[in-house]
This record gives sequence, structure tokens and C-alpha cells, in this order.
Amino acid sequence: MERQASPARGSLCGMFMDFETANQRQSNRNMASKQKKRSSELLRLIDLDFSVSFSLLDLPPVNEYDMYIRNFGKTNTKQAYVQSNEDNLERDVQTDEIETLEKWTQHPGDSVLVSGGPRSSNDVSIDIAVTPKIDSQRLTNFLRSACQVIAVLLEEDRVATQPRWNLRSRQTSLSISDSCFQLNTNLPFLHGRKVSCLHVSQVQRQALLSVHGLPEKPRAIQLDRKYIVCVWNVWQPSSPQKVLVCEAEVSCCCFSPSKATFVFAGTMDGSLVVWDLREDSRMHHCMKLNETDWIFRAPTFSTDGVLSSLNHTYPVLAIEPVSTSVYKEQNYGLPHLSSQEEMSGLSFQIASMDENGTLNLWVAVELQKVDLAGSQSDLGLIPGGKVKLVHSSTVQLNSSLFPKDILCLRTPQTLNIKFLPSNPNHFIVGTDIGVVSHGARHDLRVPPKLFKPQQGGPRSIRANAVDFSPFGKPIFLVGCSDGSIRLHQMTSEHPLIQWNDSTNGQPVIALQWALTRPAVFFVLDASSTVYIWDLLENDLCPVAKQIIQSDKVMTMVILGEPEKTNGLLGIALAKQSGIIDIQYVKKRWALPQSEESEKLQLLLQQSL
Repeated sequence: MERQASPARGSLCGMFMDFETANQRQSNRNMASKQKKRSSELLRLIDLDFSVSFSLLDLPPVNEYDMYIRNFGKTNTKQAYVQSNEDNLERDVQTDEIETLEKWTQHPGDSVLVSGGPRSSNDVSIDIAVTPKIDSQRLTNFLRSACQVIAVLLEEDRVATQPRWNLRSRQTSLSISDSCFQLNTNLPFLHGRKVSCLHVSQVQRQALLSVHGLPEKPRAIQLDRKYIVCVWNVWQPSSPQKVLVCEAEVSCCCFSPSKATFVFAGTMDGSLVVWDLREDSRMHHCMKLNETDWIFRAPTFSTDGVLSSLNHTYPVLAIEPVSTSVYKEQNYGLPHLSSQEEMSGLSFQIASMDENGTLNLWVAVELQKVDLAGSQSDLGLIPGGKVKLVHSSTVQLNSSLFPKDILCLRTPQTLNIKFLPSNPNHFIVGTDIGVVSHGARHDLRVPPKLFKPQQGGPRSIRANAVDFSPFGKPIFLVGCSDGSIRLHQMTSEHPLIQWNDSTNGQPVIALQWALTRPAVFFVLDASSTVYIWDLLENDLCPVAKQIIQSDKVMTMVILGEPEKTNGLLGIALAKQSGIIDIQYVKKRWALPQSEESEKLQLLLQQSL
């Protein structure tokens, strides 16, 4: 029995105990317990979002007819329909037949013919033969001209019946004039405003521009913070034809070259503005002053901020229209351009020059379509405007006109610019060093380069005024700040004639040729003295002098109609008080003489 029990005891005593496995199992159990505890804690903080739900299957219920067709309609069945004649009922009636006639109408009508049609049902022709044909454009032109004549006659009648309207009796004539009158600047929006610039249209000689500054004593109205440009008809001096307003200070202005329908102006901040005088007055602001309604027209187009890379960055000192040549005389050695080359198929060009010597050429473009909501591309165009300026080219006058020896001393300042009337390709530029530069729009080099005084070269003298002869001759006058006056021709560097002491050293402010006589010109100096020169009568000194002491004269411009033989030649004088006088000079200086151009040409040849 002990032998049998001994093996069993021996195997029990030899059993192997794996503590490492047990220890690992205990560690896993502890780790699982920790994870379960952490999961239970995180489940309290984490909340699942069940805001988004969608249906996996959307099956609408089947109606009874579809269920029937699905079960029984596919075998031995055929669908058909029939219509009975129960609702087809006929009744006999008797009525009078109504006659109809077709007519047409158009609203609004393009002409006097706004309706028509056959006269009867049997007539198929259209009743338009009896309507007369009317040329609406011709009628408009006639009414515009007739209204202008009637307005002038009514104003003359009012002056005759009401002496308080007689502007001619308020100012006595000067010794150099036969008669005079004043433009009515005694208006509520012109009180206290000085006139800084005058300009006359070269096509419509009775059209005059006057630039008015800010009032000396501004009031509370918004108009006192704007500059004003008035468009006058000298035949109707009682009130301006148009009143234009501008936010920036206007330094120069001009009319369009072909007809006085556009006004262009340069400003002190370097921008150019355009007014279209044909625009409807309802597009602009209306203000009632002293029981009278006045329309103040805002610019149609402005380059301010629109063409920033092409705009002037300095004050614009001169703006001039560039038109084709109207003279058919000889070219005096200067090359001409063809009309196609000058116009390039466009309307006309405008030249603007700033004090830094930058000359910009612009093309005035009239748009075919008008956008009353405003253009998204032309931000400078007023809503409903039709005219804008497109930049054509830029010329740096300082680098192209002046030689290096002058630029080494200092950079000249450009003051004014004029284009040769007989060949607008050529232009002259007045400077502050006493010389006048000569340039061309299309040619790189044109002789002579500079027009100098008789003695010495460049000096600190300003060429304040330059003016070409309006009779097609390639000659021009230069008035300087030292009181000297020079007469140049385009083919010679030095002047034909130079007068040094004609103004007793007073600076020349304005200078202009007479429009009716080739040998007469007018000069205004800083002491408010007007000089009349007649080269055929005396080529050494002026033939008449008029001192105006009561009110200082700021600027001057010449009026006249060379096409007429009435001998009317006027001087528009803008005074410091804001008054604009029109003085008609005596007939001896206004009426053209026989063979005056030939005598002047002979005189100039003798002075060479």
C-alpha cells in the first residue's frame, strides 16, 4: 500500500508554480481597471451630437390605382378612353356684324407723324401722304438762332424802358474808346469774387469766359466754397448764359476749337475739368437767389483721381485747343501736316501744360451712348455725361526743348504755351529765363530751338505773355517782366524788333494782337496802363496810352469780329473789384486799312 501511494505523493510534491505569469495577469487586470475607470469619467464629459440625421430610404406610399396596375395591369389588359357627344350643343343666334379698323400709334413720337392707318376697311393704303416732311435739325438750329436774336432785342428794349438796367451808363468811356459797357457781375453769387482769367472763343467771338475766385467774406452757403466760371454773351451783358462751378481753384480755361459748346479748365491741383454746355439743365443743381432760379453746372468730366498716372502733379498754367490750320497761305519754310494726320479721325485735341514743364495732349471724345446711372469704367464722368478726355501723349519740355548748358545752371519754369495758328504742329513756350522755346508735336528737332532777346542770353526775366498774329503770319509778340516787348518771326532766333522802355520798366501782364488790323496790338502792364501800338503809324513807341487809376486791372482780352466790316474792336478789362468792362476802341485803330498786310510785311523785311 505504501508503494502504491508513493508515486502520487511524489508528483504532487513536484508541481511548478509560475509566479511571473500570475504577476503579469495581475498587472493587466489593474491596467484594465484604470482604463475602465477613465472611460467612465470621460463619458460623463463627452456628449454625442445627433443634430444631423437623414433617411436612408424614402418610399412614398402607393395609391390604390398604382397598386392595382402593379398587380393586375400587366396581363391581358388594355387602357382606352371614349368621348360622348352630350356636351356638343348648338344654338342659332342672330347679331349685327361689328366693323373693325386697324390704326397704329407711336409714343413718344420721333417726328410729327405719331399715328396712322387705313381710312376704311376696304382701303389698305396708309394715310401718311398728307403729312408734311419737317427737318427737325434745321428747325432746331433756326429756333436757337432766332431765340438768341429775340433775347438781344428784348434786352435792348428793357434797357430803353428801364434805365436801371442800362449797364452802359454806369461807366464812362476811356480816352482810347468810343463807347463802353459792363457785364453785370452784380449778382448774389459773384459778390466779392475777383476775376483771375478771361478767355474769348476764336470761333464765336461774342462768347466770353470769366473765372471768379472765392469770395472775400464767405457766407454759410455751400456755393461760397466753390470756384465759378461764367459763360457770357457780350450782346447780352445783363446775366451770364451759363454758370459753371468747380471744387478746385481754376487757373486757366478755354473753349472748344470748332464751336463754343465745351469749356475746358486747368486747376491748381493738376486736374482738368470739362463742361458740356449742351446738357439738360435738369442734370444740375438749381438754386433760387433773389427770386431768380440759377443753374450751377458741375463738370461733365474730371481727370482728378481717375488718370492718376497720367495726370499733372503740378498746377496747370495753360490749356489750349489744338485745331487744324485755317490758313491757306505759304508755310514760310515750316512743314505742314495733312488734315488726316492732324485730326487722326478724332474730334479735336486739347493741350495742357503745368509749371514743371509737362505737356499733356488729350483727345476730346463724345460717347455714343449715355448711361444715366453712371459709368463703372470712367469714374470721372458725371451720370448722363457724353464727353470725356482720353490721354494721347506726354512731352517733357524741360528735357526736350532746353540745351544742356541751360539745364546745368537751373531748370527753367514754363509759364505759357501757344500753338502756331497756320500750323498747329509748332508751338512756343514762355519761360522764366527770358527766352521762348520752340517745339513741335511730331518733329523731334525744329530750328531755331530758342528765341532770345537782342542782348545777352538767358536771365531772370519772365516771359509773361506770348501771342501769335491772328492773320496767318508766322510772327509773335513776347511781353516780359522787365517791361520789354519783342517781335519775333518763327525762322529767326533773335527778334525783328525789341522795345525796352515802352512801359517804363513795369512788368507786362497781358499782350494781344488786334483781331481786325494786322499791325495793331495792345499791351497791359502791372500799373493798370493800357498801351496801343500801331506799327504802321509809329514803330518806336505806342501811339496811345490809357492809365486806369480808379480800379486796378487784373487781366485783359481782345474782342472783335474780323469777318465783319463794321470796325468793332473791344477790350475786355477785368478789374480788382470784380467788374468786367468792355471798351470799344476808336475807329482809327479798329477799321482795317488798305494793303495793311503788305505794308507790315515790308516793314518787317526792312527791320531784318
